[in-house]
Amino acid sequence: MSLNIETLSLGPLGTNAYIVSQNSHALVFDPGAEADRLISMINNKRLDPQAILLTHAHFDHIGAADHLRKHFQIPLYVHKAEADWLTNPVLNGSALFQHTEIIASEADQFLEPGKLQIGTFSFDVLHTPGHSPGGVSFVFNDDDLVISGDCLFRGGIGRTDLTGGDQNVLLASIYNQLFSLPDHFQVYSGHGPKTTIGYEKQNNPFLTN
Repeated sequence: MSLNIETLSLGPLGTNAYIVSQNSHALVFDPGAEADRLISMINNKRLDPQAILLTHAHFDHIGAADHLRKHFQIPLYVHKAEADWLTNPVLNGSALFQHTEIIASEADQFLEPGKLQIGTFSFDVLHTPGHSPGGVSFVFNDDDLVISGDCLFRGGIGRTDLTGGDQNVLLASIYNQLFSLPDHFQVYSGHGPKTTIGYEKQNNPFLTN
């Protein structure tokens, strides 16, 4: 059975949270804010969430993580390069951009490149740094899609002027990792509409020179 993906644009920056489900099981990606909306959608669809996974630990991607983790008693995964970001408002950016500091409890598990199995879900984890040092993308090969976080957007790429950002590293992540995926793969980004690998190869002004 193919995956079902629900997208919620959350918080002041319109961060995309994704609820990926199959049968009654679900994974939650980047719960950035508005925990009540996320919990309501999960409950209304009678889903059983298995884990929270972060593409990276910037404040606008972690704001509702603790609420969901406590409510559903599920683990949170992040790349170990950003292990300290969850609890540090300077690193996660909330000290710079928000009137209130946003923090989350320490991660339960660390993401590593390679295959990951959580319950009935099987997918690949790609380390795609550049926007941030622990940026990852999640590839569901059987469903021809990738959740790319703030690495790649429709017509854009992630900003690299924040802590640990590096444009050369980001471009290498896109060219060497994401662009190795088939052109028809759908890209679910951290902000904005979804796109495809092929569209970005042909049309993204940051990547077509």
